[in-house]
Amino acid sequence: MGLVDSGRSPKPLTALLNISRKYSLWVYQWGLACCAIEMGAAFASPRFDVMRLGVIPFPASPRQADLVVISGTVTDKMAPAIRRLYEQMPDPKYVISMGSCANCGGPYWDSYSVTKGVDQIIPVDVYVPGCPPRPEALLEGIVLLQERIRNEDPAERWKGEPIHVGGGEPARAV
Repeated sequence: MGLVDSGRSPKPLTALLNISRKYSLWVYQWGLACCAIEMGAAFASPRFDVMRLGVIPFPASPRQADLVVISGTVTDKMAPAIRRLYEQMPDPKYVISMGSCANCGGPYWDSYSVTKGVDQIIPVDVYVPGCPPRPEALLEGIVLLQERIRNEDPAERWKGEPIHVGGGEPARAV
């Protein structure tokens, strides 16, 4: 049993671990609809260079990802696949919900087959609003997540306990 698992890690070690995790996020992209185009612009375009933030956008599988960005309309039929994707990611893992459809169902919220937000399937750390949100909004959501990672207790996160930073509510990019 290590220092982090036991919850007895010294503050300088915790700060060092958090800074290194903050600047080495492997992002798995789960684009389901039109927001995926904006996500692609943020991750693949030289104009919005996410690698300068310490974000590596193309892991080989969910087993190598720290963060998943879910964008677009989540249907009830897609929900088990999203849950499986989340369960395959190693701890600590993070989720960004990008766009109105992923956040709350968007303009399709009253459809019988649309899930009313990805947070009904998996826990979400940051919500990025918009229809579709601009790439800058996604970058701001990543920066918000990085600040959250910098302030968290690694022992809490790896035990699967909820994170309580600034009141315990998930961050929202504006």
